[in-house]
Amino acid sequence: MDEPFEHVVRRHGATVLRVCRSVVGHHDAQDAWAETFLAALRAWPALDAGANVEAWLVTIARRKALDTVRGSARRAVPVDVLPEAGERVDEADGVADGLDLWAALGALPERQRRAVALHHLGGLPYPEVAEVLGGTPAAARRAGADGIATLRRTYARWDDEGEPR
Repeated sequence: MDEPFEHVVRRHGATVLRVCRSVVGHHDAQDAWAETFLAALRAWPALDAGANVEAWLVTIARRKALDTVRGSARRAVPVDVLPEAGERVDEADGVADGLDLWAALGALPERQRRAVALHHLGGLPYPEVAEVLGGTPAAARRAGADGIATLRRTYARWDDEGEPR
């Protein structure tokens, strides 16, 4: 590619950040964003001139965000009181108290969450979402519509303060 990489970062940085936030939430999104552009910078010289740069970056962002999720699942969870032996600590306990849109998005099934993130947050048209997810544009559109319908049902139960209505 002949275009300076810094122009790519400026043009697509916000889209990549939205995708990262949709998968990992606000806390780890910056790390996933940085990992995305580091990986992209390494691969940038070999990218085809006719490639869809936005779709390529969204694919890398999704993979880096999923790596972040997998990594955080292996980290210890700090708790005030140690659980009894054999008792499981539920990380979702804190989510119900302060449910926000990102938490509601994170609660969607993976395919719906990714379709919503790529189309509504990443701005990709459904044919490109289908390329990233695999499958047809109609299936990607269906997953996105189902995800939005679920968000409307679940997120509407919470007011602006994060309290149940």
